[in-house]
Amino acid sequence: MIKKLMRSIREYKKASLLTPLFVVIEVILEILIPLIMAQMIDIGITGKNITVLKQLGIVLIVCVALGLLFGILSGSYCAVASAGFAQNLRQDLYYKIQGYSFANIDKFSTSSIVTRLTTDVTNVQNAYMMIIRVAVRAPLMLIFSLITSFIINAKLSIIFLIAIPILGVGLYLVVSLSHPYFEKVFHIYDDLNGVVQENLTGIRVVKSFVREKFEIKKFNRVSQKIFKTFSTAEGIVAYNMPLMQFSVYMCMLLLCWFGAKTIVLTNATTMTTGELTSLIAYALNILNCLMMLSMVMVMINMARASSERIIELLDEESSLKNNENPKYEMKSGEIVFKNVGFSYFSDKNKECLENISLTIPSGSTLGIIGGTGSGKSSLVQLIPRLYDVTEGQITIGGIDVRDYDLFTLRNEVAMVLQKNELFSGTIKENLRWGNKKATDDEIIHACKLAQADSFVETFPRKYDTYIEQGGTNVSGGQKQRLCIARALLKKPKILILDDSTSAVDTKTDALIRKAFREIIPDTTKIIIAQRISSVQDADFIIVMDQGKINGYGTHEELLTTNSIYQEIYDSQMKGD
Repeated sequence: MIKKLMRSIREYKKASLLTPLFVVIEVILEILIPLIMAQMIDIGITGKNITVLKQLGIVLIVCVALGLLFGILSGSYCAVASAGFAQNLRQDLYYKIQGYSFANIDKFSTSSIVTRLTTDVTNVQNAYMMIIRVAVRAPLMLIFSLITSFIINAKLSIIFLIAIPILGVGLYLVVSLSHPYFEKVFHIYDDLNGVVQENLTGIRVVKSFVREKFEIKKFNRVSQKIFKTFSTAEGIVAYNMPLMQFSVYMCMLLLCWFGAKTIVLTNATTMTTGELTSLIAYALNILNCLMMLSMVMVMINMARASSERIIELLDEESSLKNNENPKYEMKSGEIVFKNVGFSYFSDKNKECLENISLTIPSGSTLGIIGGTGSGKSSLVQLIPRLYDVTEGQITIGGIDVRDYDLFTLRNEVAMVLQKNELFSGTIKENLRWGNKKATDDEIIHACKLAQADSFVETFPRKYDTYIEQGGTNVSGGQKQRLCIARALLKKPKILILDDSTSAVDTKTDALIRKAFREIIPDTTKIIIAQRISSVQDADFIIVMDQGKINGYGTHEELLTTNSIYQEIYDSQMKGD
């Protein structure tokens, strides 16, 4: 796990190595300061040697100044190294997610991925910052302080050796008992992000149904879970500090008691006042070191749970990959389904599509109609390999879709999904998702085909109009037409409209279909719709029912042969 995380350090290795180096120099200088002060007390003040006192004073000032300098340098490089590490780690996670299939994203959920990219990475960043600086400084300071203390007075320094094992056992118990709660709390964070995301995405629905109180209660329930879990974890961690302070301050009291007694009884021959002063200073150093180590252990404990969740994302392999020798050219837009079955759970007993066999000639128009949950969207999502078939085969231009290079396949298949998405940016920037090199004339032409040019021209800034995140400042119908124009800019061999004209009026819908027939006759077109009028002039139509093809033919043929199609037609055309 550590090796995989360390791959994200990359160009910040230098800063990561310089930080502990500067820390080591800083620690050495800090260790020297109490020794110099002891000499100043014993030789300069008690011995009344002003010359030595001045010399040692200058050395002390130099040590303090250098310690400050190296402390600043270690802090600066530590900040660069930890922030750079976190930046690379987020990038690695984000790039990895871009290669996921829909099935991989379904496995983790959007809210969980967001938590891992934010909260979990921040925890790991904080732990890394502690490791390269504090986790180097504290053990070195502890070891050097103990060694120097034993050199000054071995008998008194045994007090430290008694306290350290007690503190070590206490710290181990704190870490081992709190870790399960930290693991649990990050999973609850996923739920919290899910609630917030759902609420903000559907805020208009929430307000229109006056469900604010319900949403607040739902949020409070999850928030309360986090509060209780964190309280328990922090409650366990809280035992660490009193135990540490009790042990170390007892050491200091014993040190002062026995040290003063030794000075008085031996008339400062066994131990001097300066040596006792330096021992007390080292005792404070040891206290600080142990406090730092406890903070590091708690942070590492939290980061361990976060690291495991991050590694899950990094280790996840996309369920969709290129073959060893993929095809980089699509000869035609002919699509053939051969006994296709599909399940979102890769379980043949839970297939949502069964035994689909269908041929769609290149340049033809296929209409798909059927009830909710009949498998219409699932069927077309298999064509650009958003999911892979569970059984059977789909070919385009005579080649299995699994044999195509993924980029080539998806670049030749333009798909306007059921849920239309526009991104923050201008209309031009959104449309150039279809073709980043598209000229202004090409953009206008695509918008005219999609019947979007007429409303875009009414905006004050026309194609430079800014689209808010999610396209909230345009209507549903306008959003759909812009998404169709974006797909057309790809100049694909196959165009799929997944119920993407549902928000436009029937006249505009008819104009869009007319433009498709006249302007892009060689493109294979698949139109999923709920309205008969949207598919009735297609070359042929299939009726989906419970994951199977219930009917196949032209509009006129289905009116005479298929009961489901007749029922839909009658229900929609009653007033005409």
